[in-house]
Amino acid sequence: MRLAACLVALVLCAFPVSAEVDASAAARAAAAKLEEASLSLTKAKTSRNRVKALTQTIHAYEDGLASLREGLRRAAIREQQLDQQLKSKEAEIARLLGVLQAVGRVESPTMLLHPKGPEGTVRAGMILADVTPAMDSEAAKLRDLLTEVRILRELQQSAADTLGEGLEGAQTARIELAKAISDRTDLPQRFTEDPVQTALLIASTETLEGFASGLTEMAPEPEGISPLPDISHRKGALPLPVQAEILRRPGEADAAGLARPGLVLATRPNALVTSPAAATIRYRGPLLDFGNVMVLEPQPGLLFVFAGLASVYGDVGQVVASGAPVGLMGGNDPTIDAILSQSSEGTGQERSETLYIEVRQGKTPINPEDWFQTNKDG
Repeated sequence: MRLAACLVALVLCAFPVSAEVDASAAARAAAAKLEEASLSLTKAKTSRNRVKALTQTIHAYEDGLASLREGLRRAAIREQQLDQQLKSKEAEIARLLGVLQAVGRVESPTMLLHPKGPEGTVRAGMILADVTPAMDSEAAKLRDLLTEVRILRELQQSAADTLGEGLEGAQTARIELAKAISDRTDLPQRFTEDPVQTALLIASTETLEGFASGLTEMAPEPEGISPLPDISHRKGALPLPVQAEILRRPGEADAAGLARPGLVLATRPNALVTSPAAATIRYRGPLLDFGNVMVLEPQPGLLFVFAGLASVYGDVGQVVASGAPVGLMGGNDPTIDAILSQSSEGTGQERSETLYIEVRQGKTPINPEDWFQTNKDG
């Protein structure tokens, strides 16, 4: 697969030896995931299997494209370093080329006509014999630098083409996922939503806290379905629902001085959001100024609130499996030119979307880091 080959080649060239092994392993793992997802998608027949395979495919694309972006960023940084080395050696290179050209023009008989006679000729020959290997060594170093620059530029162009194909593939998979979810009819249904009650709650709600508390009071009785298994043993080990970086932790104020009890995550545009555990959908849709909100109940009284999505999947009352897609972030995939520009600047900052995560036990907010796996010291 082209993405796999490009990933590994770019990483091997762009990363320093000290980081090459880890980076190469990450690139190969991402490429392997994409291969595996492609096979799963080919074999998927039922709508449920297709949703799972497409989810796997999108995650594989996200991993692969992230590795490719990182490889491009490091390649751009390495190219800048090489350019600086070449610029710092401009005077030295000019002198070296001048000497080599002068030596190349000297005909062998004139070497015998040294002003100081045979002794001077011998000394001059000895000096030239000492200098020539050093000049050859410098010339070889220069050739290596120029060759590395050429290879990096060729790889970057190939990576840019592959990145464009990968972005298109990921977008196609997202569209197919939305269709597969709409065609799915085999999810367990714990209860049927009362739209009037939900509408009244939304109308009377002014805060996310008030809405979540109202949902807790509206807890419906399940219709003949056993309760979901307790997940207390997974406390602190649940994966974040989206590939992201933490912008603000609970209690940290934003630019306006507002502090919330949840996590604010920075994600890439169109990132896939999944359920961290098997859970019942308690609410999905627009709410206040949070964009689309998904509220999941993995066990009675415990709510996971995800706010800021562009699209949400599923229906209220349905039970989704751990890792099942529940929505997509908004934004637009950056153009190839924008990605290359960011790479050449060495920033790699492409996480333009934000997802807010809040965890509530009954009516009380709980630190999400007590449930989700994060680097609390970072």
